[in-house]
Amino acid sequence: MTQSTPLRPTLNDLPEATRRSAIALLQARLTDALDLEAQTKQAHWNVRGRTFSELHQLFDWVHGEVEEHVDTLAERITALGGVADGRVQTTASCSGLSVYPLEVPRGDAHVELIAGALAHFGASIRSSIDAATRLGDMGTADLFTEISRSLDKQLWLVEAQRAD
Repeated sequence: MTQSTPLRPTLNDLPEATRRSAIALLQARLTDALDLEAQTKQAHWNVRGRTFSELHQLFDWVHGEVEEHVDTLAERITALGGVADGRVQTTASCSGLSVYPLEVPRGDAHVELIAGALAHFGASIRSSIDAATRLGDMGTADLFTEISRSLDKQLWLVEAQRAD
């Protein structure tokens, strides 16, 4: 959403400048979350090896958790008067995550890739907590805090699958 894009009418009492800045922050995290959602499904579909069943289920669970974050982020954007941009083109061009490779040879490689993506997204979310707090948008800061706790658990469970 650009500065020239009009906000939708709302009785939300946050100042317009605060809402615009929060929407931009939320949109950036939404784009990352959509990419992470696709990456976890890519791992879920293509994992192979002795740990297939466990990793297949784990990646599907992580996907479901991230999907909830996508919905939460998009709905907050619209609650602030913005338009959530979940288009594939936007995700492909604006995500801050590394591109997930098409050919991943082993389950442990999927684990490393998903762990890295979760860690990167988690760091971006934590940075967004501080940014939303500086804006004075405590609702958005709380939303980011909630997502951060969930991502920490997801990362912990994925990292537990790392080969020692």
